[in-house]
Amino acid sequence: MASQWDNFLRNQGEWRGTFTSLGPDAQVLQTTATILNLEQGDEERLVHFRLRRFANGDLHGEPSRDNREDYRTLGRQVVFFANGSFCKGSLQVAPGTVFGGEFGFIHGDRRHRLVQLHHSDGSFDQLVLIREWRTGHDEPERPALQLDHLIGSWSGQAQRISADWPEPDSFDCQLEVQRLADGAVQWRSQVGDQIHAHRLQGQEPVLAIEGDSQPQRFTLLADGGYHLGPHQVSHREPFSVEAGWLIGPNQLERLVRRFDGSGAWLDSTHWMLQRH
Repeated sequence: MASQWDNFLRNQGEWRGTFTSLGPDAQVLQTTATILNLEQGDEERLVHFRLRRFANGDLHGEPSRDNREDYRTLGRQVVFFANGSFCKGSLQVAPGTVFGGEFGFIHGDRRHRLVQLHHSDGSFDQLVLIREWRTGHDEPERPALQLDHLIGSWSGQAQRISADWPEPDSFDCQLEVQRLADGAVQWRSQVGDQIHAHRLQGQEPVLAIEGDSQPQRFTLLADGGYHLGPHQVSHREPFSVEAGWLIGPNQLERLVRRFDGSGAWLDSTHWMLQRH
């Protein structure tokens, strides 16, 4: 079984793309062109990270920001899965502290990443959608996601990494997405013996999730992506945050990050699903 470090190395290369900030109604707040480099260093356990942002969109000009960092180890806040996809973020929800998380998908020479941010009072702030291409490759972007693209029966395998045990556990998983007579959508997922059901109601691209104890939102995104999470995060009740990427007409990836009733990170699960 590959190590976390080996899975991390699947993201090596130069990636060109955009960072797009999205407000609560999925409105575009700002878009910035970027070049991100992850390169193996001279030492076996050394990776050089560099992220350049170009506020004027000119990738051949001087960057407006240039951040560099070296990685020799990976912290507890990030977990990598077998195909290179990853999930990272806050380890604990705490009053007066900004909460955030990142979901990273990789498929061939494409990456689709999503950052979720909450204010220090726990209320939702914004999403940052990151669409990247490995330099020299010009694969088309996935179509903007619509709920009808997800309708059907899906099944596959899931890997779960827990906060107290870094080796992944594997499970069979299923997802059923059905359009109901009243226009709402029923979303039912199962991994192992855990079953979760949601009812999505409202106008795309931001829908409300009914039937849960805490208000949640389901946001459809460009490049075949979506985000699911609560309006408010708290250290007083359990919750989960999630992103997905439709990498092909019948191929769906999900990343789910769960927190317990004290606001502590519990586990992260990576789903690989095929539509029947």
